[in-house]
Amino acid sequence: MGSGSDDTKRDELQRRGTAHPHPERVTDPLFDGEVFFDRHDAVQVKYEMLRSVQLEGRPVSQAAVAFGFSRPTFYEARRAFEQHGMPGLLPAKKGPRRAHKLSDEIMEFVDERLAVEPALSIEALAELIGAHFGLSVHPRSVRRALGRRRSKKNRGTR
Repeated sequence: MGSGSDDTKRDELQRRGTAHPHPERVTDPLFDGEVFFDRHDAVQVKYEMLRSVQLEGRPVSQAAVAFGFSRPTFYEARRAFEQHGMPGLLPAKKGPRRAHKLSDEIMEFVDERLAVEPALSIEALAELIGAHFGLSVHPRSVRRALGRRRSKKNRGTR
């Protein structure tokens, strides 16, 4: 594998969030000069770290250092691997998992307001949410939440 393809792979690892944050700290001999083992690939390095403890009986503290991670990272990786297998070693998506401000209660309020006054603008709905719940919500968030609800309703009617 040439340098150009190494750079391409490293760019892809960065883009996907799977690049090892400290590849220079990986000192395990497995990653010395071997094309198959890539110290820049955090998923591969974590897997090999787990394997070295599980199958070779290596102490956790020694494995963590040799693979360029901390002990807490080892335990986090082990828990994720036990629960989800290899996909558990992939980085979790960052940010909220759902529209956390726009709860079911708030969206019911929005639905009620729209039932009474269908011509309400998104901006007006955001202001009404603020006045009623004391919560600052961007109009774009309201628009997205309404779009998600419409998509779910449309899927349910098919």
